[in-house]
Amino acid sequence: MLDVLIIGAGPIGLACGIEATKHKLNYLILEKGVLVNSLYHYPDNMTFFSTSEKLEIGGVPFVSNNPKPRKHEALEYYRRVAEKFQLNINFYESVKGIAKGGDHFVVNTSKGIYKTKSLVIATGFYDLPNKLNIPGEELSKVKHYYTDPHPYYRQKVVVIGAQNSAVDAALECWRKGAEVTMIVRGPEIANRVKYWVRPDIENRIEEGSIKAHFNANATKVEEHSLTFMKDNKEHTIPNDFVLALTGYQPGYDLLKMAGVNISNEKTMRPSYNEANMESNISQLYLAGVVVGGMETAKWFIENSRIHADLIMNDIMQKIKGESQSNSK
Repeated sequence: MLDVLIIGAGPIGLACGIEATKHKLNYLILEKGVLVNSLYHYPDNMTFFSTSEKLEIGGVPFVSNNPKPRKHEALEYYRRVAEKFQLNINFYESVKGIAKGGDHFVVNTSKGIYKTKSLVIATGFYDLPNKLNIPGEELSKVKHYYTDPHPYYRQKVVVIGAQNSAVDAALECWRKGAEVTMIVRGPEIANRVKYWVRPDIENRIEEGSIKAHFNANATKVEEHSLTFMKDNKEHTIPNDFVLALTGYQPGYDLLKMAGVNISNEKTMRPSYNEANMESNISQLYLAGVVVGGMETAKWFIENSRIHADLIMNDIMQKIKGESQSNSK
């Protein structure tokens, strides 16, 4: 039986594995995809908002060639971290079931069954995009993830959204020869857009290089067009591709499967104790951005690294308490 099973090999899942290693715990990390799977699916040319030292885990220095690290540098860094600590990770293994059996958990996966005394869910939020829920969204021309501008060369591209991912995609696609139109639900580009990028997108919109419709909502996608509402009027424009970059949300199915309580509020925050990150289920812990629920902009690598320490320290205290109880 494992001391602790960690679901998710993102930066915080790795940080949990590092702390488990330091405490000499018998642990395993399960990852349904690749190492730092969410980061791997970020846009190829993405630049982090954080500086490299704020992305560090396990005391391993992250040296970048740029003031803000790029995606490929982060992937290299986390590979190096995994190798340094020889982290025990099973890749391409997804969780199918979680059940509490007395003083332990039984976790069924696509490849096996595991028993563990403690369970950590560190699954992030990037796997489930917020859907538009409009006719035509199922068409292959609609993409909820963006990686590279090359496929959109000389194409009419609509970018839906006004956060960092949408702005980066709009600028990159325009610079690589696409005709870009942005559909923005609010009155302006989001305040949280990276400060060195915001003037760029605003200038491109002002000069007309990138068209932008504010206070607008997409209502229908068809094979060669997109329809949106603005000023109570319906507008239809020619269109080849739609990049619906409207944000993402945690995998609530896994949390609910494990029995974690979810608040009925708009935030849909899972229940947990901030002192030790333990959920309402004894010895089931939450780590990283998953604790924020729908408030996906609240937690980042830099401010959730501490979760690994809190969790493993609590697990060690429970093990010590159990040992003392058994010795009496």
